[in-house]
Amino acid sequence: MQRTQFGAMACSIARTLDVIGEPWSPLILRDVYAGTHRFEQLQRGLGVSRKVLAERLNWLVTQGVLTRREYSTRPVRHEYLLTDKGMELCDLLLVMVRWGDRWTAGEAGPPVLYRHHACGRTSQVELRCSACGQPMHATDIDLLPGPGADSRDEDGLPDRDERRQPG
Repeated sequence: MQRTQFGAMACSIARTLDVIGEPWSPLILRDVYAGTHRFEQLQRGLGVSRKVLAERLNWLVTQGVLTRREYSTRPVRHEYLLTDKGMELCDLLLVMVRWGDRWTAGEAGPPVLYRHHACGRTSQVELRCSACGQPMHATDIDLLPGPGADSRDEDGLPDRDERRQPG
C-alpha cells in the first residue's frame, strides 16, 4: 500500500508530517539533540531495528534535517548531527514536550526538565505572537488564507462555519 504524499499538500502541517510524521523520526531527533550521534548508540537507546533506523536516518539526511559525517574510515562509520533545519524542528519537539508533560506525565511528573540558558531557570516552552509578544494559543487566532494556499481550493481553508474562531 502506498503512503499518502503529505509533502504535496498545500498545508504546512502536512508538509511537516511528511518529514517527521513517522513515529521514530521525532525520537531520533530527540536523541541526536540530546547528544547521541552514532548509529549503534541510537539503535541501542531506541530499541528500533537496524533496518528501520537506517531508513529513518537516510530520510532525515535526504530532507536536510540531519547531516551525516564520517568519523571512522576502517571500518567506515558515520555520526549524525542536526542541521539548522533540524535544530528548528527541535523547537517543535519542545512544544510536544509541554503538552506531554501536562497531559501524560502523571503523578511522577515530567521525565526531563529544561533549563533556559538566558536566565538559568528551569522552564517550559510558551508560544507567543511574533508581532506583539502576547501568549498565543489555538483559541486566540483566526485562520486566513496565505500566499501559499492551494489555488485549486477557493481559499485553502475549511468552510467558514468549520473554522476556529476566537473564544
